[in-house]
Amino acid sequence: MTVEGHSGNIRNWLKLVRAGGIGSTIFIRLLKQFGSVDAVLGANAAALVRVEGIGLKTAEEICRTRDKFDAEKEIALAEKLGVWIINIEDERYPVLLKKIFDPPPVLYIKGTLAKSDSLAVAIVGSRQCSHYGSEQASRFAHLLAGAGFTIVSGMARGIDSAAHSGALSANGRTFAVQGCGLAKIFPPENKQLFEKISQSGACISELPLEYEPLAENFPPRNRIIAGLSLATIVVEAMPRSGALITARAALENEREVMAVPGRIDSPLSKGSHSLIKQGAKLIESVEDVIEAFEYLQKDFKEYISQSTGKSIETAEKSLFDVSQLNLTEIEKKVFDCLDKEPVHIEQIISQSGLAAGKVNAALVSLRLKGIVKQLPGNYFVRK
Repeated sequence: MTVEGHSGNIRNWLKLVRAGGIGSTIFIRLLKQFGSVDAVLGANAAALVRVEGIGLKTAEEICRTRDKFDAEKEIALAEKLGVWIINIEDERYPVLLKKIFDPPPVLYIKGTLAKSDSLAVAIVGSRQCSHYGSEQASRFAHLLAGAGFTIVSGMARGIDSAAHSGALSANGRTFAVQGCGLAKIFPPENKQLFEKISQSGACISELPLEYEPLAENFPPRNRIIAGLSLATIVVEAMPRSGALITARAALENEREVMAVPGRIDSPLSKGSHSLIKQGAKLIESVEDVIEAFEYLQKDFKEYISQSTGKSIETAEKSLFDVSQLNLTEIEKKVFDCLDKEPVHIEQIISQSGLAAGKVNAALVSLRLKGIVKQLPGNYFVRK
């Protein structure tokens, strides 16, 4: 895969995005005003000040610094590291991320992106987590990844690392959004995890390859974690935790926020309990996550639309059409055992010839995808 994006000259995008005075919001405004990155690079200060949020000083700074970044050197290093770079106009750019208020104009990616990654959940929490927190993060990530969700987190110590590891243990996809360039690995002890994630998903950053993991880089990267995801699950968080910044970013961009409860006498529970008091959904099991996603049918419709290229209207009609959901062979086998009349799980196991564990995992996945409903007494029906 080449470093170049499909749309536009990535060299010029890198030059502009690294110019002084330009953040994500200003970049998008400039692009909208001038129509292309090349046009912005050719504009004088008088033209730039016509853009909302750009004064004369900022305009002059942009003109002075827009050719300073060594894009050729950056691209050569990216190729050496196996990193590819895309811009927001590239067809491969994550659809969910593009919808946030201030999407990154440029993304660095080590790994792969897939259309199925539109079905993603972020799992975040404290670096100094408890054994309970680590266990819950890993458990939720494992079950959700096994059901077809991409797990998004920040590869930090603690909850983030547990979430990535849980997803990988289910042979699922996972994204790590770094608060530094992809030539750096932070924390350094996660080098092996970084490599595993890049082989089973992607490591992602909006920062130049050799940017250090400075404290100011992490709040902005949290909006990317939230932006890549339909929902954010907070496992453990102190009152001023970065996980709460991610949760706020999710709420600001109209995404679902969920929280796992903890001990009432633990400082690590204060952030997640505060979110619950403010209306975040309390989750204790994957069943609770499934219930929360029942309120996100619009997002599922959009996901199906993105995956199939159909309109939202067509996607809505085919929401419960198994052919639209790219089911695994095991999921199809289990689904074929179901009808509009309740079927007991023992009958499904017997009829499918599959191991009980595989049937259970497939049923969780089918419920998450909205095409199967569980009834009392371990009975299941097609929706």
